[in-house]
Amino acid sequence: MSVYRCFVEKKPAFAVEAGSVKKDLETALLREVEGVRVLNRYDIENIDREDYENAKHTILSEPQLDTLYDETAPAPSEDEWVLCVEYLPGQFDQRADSCAQCIQLATAKDRPLVKSARVYYIKGSYSEEEKEKISHTLINPVEARIASNAK
Repeated sequence: MSVYRCFVEKKPAFAVEAGSVKKDLETALLREVEGVRVLNRYDIENIDREDYENAKHTILSEPQLDTLYDETAPAPSEDEWVLCVEYLPGQFDQRADSCAQCIQLATAKDRPLVKSARVYYIKGSYSEEEKEKISHTLINPVEARIASNAK
């Protein structure tokens, strides 16, 4: 079976977490941040295509609240810096575990393997030192790391 990937982003009117992250970054950088987008990335393995298609619109996202991108994330604009963060191996990923449980319940089949990551699009121009501060603010090194783009 294939590994399916999708990205889910709250629509602007519902992007509360992105607003909170923006405030945290402004505090860390001591300056205004133009904008922040937060996407959840899901990689799902051991699932039929039909079950994945159903799950992505019912379990992974809510069509009224979210924008779903299949397989590839939206390309960043020229003035956006992208940071992708995932849990370290061995750390419990509640989002991934909940998704796997819900998919198993919905399909009445074996539990799929689900991995999640958080993708931050940070708008503005940043020095390497500022990017380091942003990374330090968004990544707790005890539980997370910069994520690979590989499935």
